[in-house]
Amino acid sequence: MVAEDWADDFERLVDLIGATEDVKTFLEGMTGFGAGMMTRVTNTRIECAVTLRRRKRTATIGGSSERAIVLDRIEQTLGQGPCVDALDSGVPVLLGDVHSDPRWPKYSDALLHAGIDSALGVPMTLGDDSQAVLNFFAPEAGLYTEGVVADAVLFADMSSKALRLALRIAASDQRGDDLKAAMESRTVIDLACGMIMAQNRCSQAEAFDVLRRASSDRNQKLYAIAMDMVARVSGQQRAEAHFED
Repeated sequence: MVAEDWADDFERLVDLIGATEDVKTFLEGMTGFGAGMMTRVTNTRIECAVTLRRRKRTATIGGSSERAIVLDRIEQTLGQGPCVDALDSGVPVLLGDVHSDPRWPKYSDALLHAGIDSALGVPMTLGDDSQAVLNFFAPEAGLYTEGVVADAVLFADMSSKALRLALRIAASDQRGDDLKAAMESRTVIDLACGMIMAQNRCSQAEAFDVLRRASSDRNQKLYAIAMDMVARVSGQQRAEAHFED
């Protein structure tokens, strides 16, 4: 492919990060770009799915078509195929012809029944705790020439950079949500302690101990005990602690 095509694909991937709200949606868009890129290269309709492995758990997250997602999930269930081997080895793995390649007979049979004659697994470089593989499916054998595989690897490298950014953004957002929730919980507990201090003329440590004992006696979380108390005293059904993002 020409440099202008690659630049356009990469720009679309970067734009996709800002336009989607979660990693799964990004992966679905990314596989659509990958399928389109390989279709242009081969002049044949190619389908694509992505498998993501995080913390030793592997799952098919998205695909350019429902068939691609199903075929990728079948491969993960069987534990055999080019995508599985690419994920383990870290190098591209080609199933050039389901009729003649003897390495993965059960998976080749599943591909054959789905109208797929060849498949290519291309690993993505994400980081220490994450791995991913792009799985490309073709309705003909012999399409994945050396040049086509090189183009697929280049697209996977570009996609890896974009996916790493998407994962970091998602992790940052989650940390932000966790921090906000912790701040809200702490505020409600502090409010409840203040009420106990006012009612019993005790110290903050003694007020907190009252809450802790109530939490233990009722087998409820400390936050829930504090929330009920603040809501009861304030006359609201539910106490709220507001923080601006």
